[in-house]
Parts: sequence; C-alpha cells; structure tokens
Amino acid sequence: MKSFLIYVRRGGSRGLWFLAPSLLGVVYLVLAPTADVLRRSFATALSGQWVGLDNYRKVLSNDAFRLALGNTLRFLSLSLPLLLILGLLLALVICRVPRLERFKALYLLPMAIPAATVVLVWRLVFSRQGFLNARLGTYVDYMGESTALAILVGSYVWKNLGYTMVLWLAGLKAIPAEQTEAARVDGAGRIRCFFQITLPNLKGSAYTITVLSLLNAFKSFREAYLVSGAYPQQDIYLLQHLFQNWYTKLDMDKLAAGAVLMALALGALSMLLQRLWNTAEEL
Repeated sequence: MKSFLIYVRRGGSRGLWFLAPSLLGVVYLVLAPTADVLRRSFATALSGQWVGLDNYRKVLSNDAFRLALGNTLRFLSLSLPLLLILGLLLALVICRVPRLERFKALYLLPMAIPAATVVLVWRLVFSRQGFLNARLGTYVDYMGESTALAILVGSYVWKNLGYTMVLWLAGLKAIPAEQTEAARVDGAGRIRCFFQITLPNLKGSAYTITVLSLLNAFKSFREAYLVSGAYPQQDIYLLQHLFQNWYTKLDMDKLAAGAVLMALALGALSMLLQRLWNTAEEL
C-alpha cells in the first residue's frame, strides 16, 4: 500500500486513467451482475423478500436438480478422461511423425464449425426422417435411452479433440530433449521415459488443459438442446437444461441459487485440482 501511494504521488496515477474504462467494464458487466445473482439467491423471485437459505433448500431437494446433477457428473466423468487421454496419445503420435504437424490447422477445424451446422449433420444422419431412413429405409433413433449419452460424449470429444491435442503438443515441445536423450543413453526404454520424464514435465500443462476441457464440457449443452429441445431423454438432461427451463418459467430465485451452487462447485474443483498439482510438483 505504501509503494502504491508513492507511485501515485510521483505522477503514476495517470496510468490509472487508461485502466479506468476496463475497470468500469469489469465492475458493470461482471461484478455487479454477480452481486445481483447472489442477492436474488436469498430472496423470492417476485417480491424480492428475504428468505435466507430457503431457495438453496428447494434446489437441493428438487428431483429435477438431482437428476440433472447426476447426468452432468456422469457426462464429465466419461468425457473428460477420454478427451485428455486421446488428446495426449495423438500429440505423442504427431511428435514421432513430424510431417503430421503441418496439418495442425485441420485439427482445429471441428471447433470452427458452428453448433447449428453440427446439429444439422447429426439430424440428417440419425433422425427418423434423416438420410438413412430416406435412402435405406432403416430406423435409426440416435436419441434412444441407451445411446443418447454416448452420442453426446462422442460429439464433445470429436469437437474438442484437436484443440486439446494442440495444447498437449505445446507441452511436449517444451520438454528439453536432452532429458530424454540422457535417459535413453542410460538404457531407459520409451515407456519408462514416458512415465518418468514426459509425464512429470507435463504437470503444468495438464492442469491448464484439464480446466479448459472442464469449462468446454459445459458448452456441449448447445448441441443437446438444439437436437432434442428443453426436455430431452432423462440420461442427457443436464444442469444447463434445468437452468434453461427455470429461466423460461421465470423461477429466478431457484435459478440464482443453482447458479451460485454451480459457481462454488466449479471454483472448489479448480482449487482442488490446483492443490493436487502443486502437491505433486513438491513431491
């Protein structure tokens, strides 16, 4: 604080004027809405009367919330490990075949495709009135109870695999080649070099990639919503569907409480991951 006052007295406060527009934007567009959502989570939707933790009790005891939470956790537990492992394997293959690195732009192509286009393709392929039904006379209902979640996981992995692979590739390129070469000279095989040299050097990249993949996982709601609407099959009814329905019904009190709980859960998960990575690095 003392150094900041000295900086202001010497004329450094002029730089604050350049930061003022950005600071005002953060306050108006981020901090103020966040504070309003927090306030609404403790009040009724219409009258704004203070009800304490009643909204949180309603959310936690809601059957639809429990269903959506369970489906979301199941989706994350399947899609995240699959995406991270496949991305790392592809990055290792590209490192061994340098010619494939020239096509890195193509790997990011699925992320550039609009969600509406992806949904249109899925509908043409899998819907009852789609391409297969029209040409082959077959019935393919991809949104069946047994396959809906698998299709949603596959769509998420397909769209984010190239991006994740490029991030892994950047982490692999940052590993000093001398470490691997020295280990190979000492007689270490490829598997041992991978587990004792490559993976330990990828800890920092792994944390960043995991957090980004977790945030991107919540964007998969767009495809599921555009294909099946606000009330899909039970096994792909996610938290985003629930929040969308609460917003449509103007249940702002439950929506605010649910948003606060979700923000706290994501923040706690991010801090837990960071703590785990820091502990691993200390070891």
